[in-house]
Amino acid sequence: MMTTASELQDNASHADHQPHARFGLALVRLTIGAMFVWVFFENLGKGLYKPSGYAGLINDYIENGSAPALWKSVMAFAAAHAAMAAPVQGFTEISLGVLLVLGLFTRPVALVAFAFLSSLWISEWGTAWIWELLVPVLASLALVIGGAGRTWGVDSFLARKRPSAFWW
Repeated sequence: MMTTASELQDNASHADHQPHARFGLALVRLTIGAMFVWVFFENLGKGLYKPSGYAGLINDYIENGSAPALWKSVMAFAAAHAAMAAPVQGFTEISLGVLLVLGLFTRPVALVAFAFLSSLWISEWGTAWIWELLVPVLASLALVIGGAGRTWGVDSFLARKRPSAFWW
């Protein structure tokens, strides 16, 4: 079923009558964004964006985790190419964090965050508490669905020109 632009505008005007829901989603967006920024600096301080630190962490997940064998082979590939994978992960984490805090391109950024956090969640099976990453995974999905950048975000300005665009 396709959603028309007029239906999206009706939904947007309906959302204007639900400020608590919009504020709640904006708080979730800011929290997930701040989490990514915090984790970036924490991992930077631990040396996890250097090839040896990154490969060591990934190999620990492989050896001690319960991820499916296919996923462990993906992790092994990343560990073997840590010179490229480590900085890409660092760039991804800081970019997601900053863009979510700003509320810029929130829906596609939250979709990437959902996929990224899902991959980390699977990687950590058996090494961490199951809910540790599952909550941010699902919160990121909620940001995709709810268009959380339209409240307290740059997306609110962009949506004035193109209210039906998926980007915000």
